[in-house]
Amino acid sequence: MNDQQRTQEFTLNGDEVVAKVKELIHEGNIRRITIKNEDGRTMLEVPLTLGLIGAALLPVFAAIGAAAALATRCTIVVERDVPAGTDVPATGSNEPPVSA
Repeated sequence: MNDQQRTQEFTLNGDEVVAKVKELIHEGNIRRITIKNEDGRTMLEVPLTLGLIGAALLPVFAAIGAAAALATRCTIVVERDVPAGTDVPATGSNEPPVSA
């Protein structure tokens, strides 16, 4: 099986970052989460594995919360493993594409 890597970006207020990261981890297939500040500088980069669950994530959430508190707007860059032949939206939106 030939997996591909896809990235999505979400720009959020600092207080929304931890909730969004929890939501993304719950969705699964995430290899890495990067938190960037308003200037695009990487503040935190967290590699994730399939075996990382439950209490093991508490320090990760604390670090993400601390990093998000330092910036008013953050960008979350999500790197996913996607099985070949599966389509993932290219943008950070969960909405279906709009036809013109």
